[in-house]
Amino acid sequence: MSHLFLVRHGQASFLQPDYDRLSTKGEEQSRLLGGYWSKHRVAFDAVYSGPRSRQKDTARIVGEEYRRAGGAWPEPEILNHFDEFRAEAVIAYALPKLVQTDEHVRGLHQAFENAASKAEQFKTFQRVFEVVIAKWAAGELPVPGIESWPDFCVRVQQGLRELTGNGSRGRRIAIFSSGGPIGVAMQRSLALSTEATLRSAWMVPNCAYSEFLFSGSRFTLSSYNAYPHLTDPALHTYR
Repeated sequence: MSHLFLVRHGQASFLQPDYDRLSTKGEEQSRLLGGYWSKHRVAFDAVYSGPRSRQKDTARIVGEEYRRAGGAWPEPEILNHFDEFRAEAVIAYALPKLVQTDEHVRGLHQAFENAASKAEQFKTFQRVFEVVIAKWAAGELPVPGIESWPDFCVRVQQGLRELTGNGSRGRRIAIFSSGGPIGVAMQRSLALSTEATLRSAWMVPNCAYSEFLFSGSRFTLSSYNAYPHLTDPALHTYR
């Protein structure tokens, strides 16, 4: 039996001009994961990352910390299969129309605009995000020129099959990605609906990891949302 660890990137720069960049807190989360894996001798035969800066930088910092402690860390290979879906583009295209036509979305968006603190902004934005993305994933909001939810799922599943279907046993691999691909891995292991897949993706904290066992066509969830390296509650973030 082989092991696959799927890691969500550290906290990115939410509400900043360049979201696709780790925050100071995201860098710290990544360092702690590298130190934790090194201390507990969690070694990997191969490491992969999605193409986004926040994904690559998480893998890089984890590896730097792991090597600093004397461990051997494989050079990460970039795989586009594990890119996130184009949430920013979906929101930018669909939200203005929904604010005009959907009373529920309009109220959620107004709450976000009226938020008085960053914590309130995080919370109110997530409510808007979940409603809009759920409509898009259900096929209610097609966005021209943007990969659809079904195509996104096919892409991630193809990447998972390529990495887990080579027949070798006893391997341990890590993939640094985002909440969406982690949700799709959960979908594969548990035969989830689209709605349940999205719910599982939205519950993944920054720099948490989920472990899957695989052998041949078998792909089984072993653990979900582990973050024993984040002992300080201030480092428990979702955006």
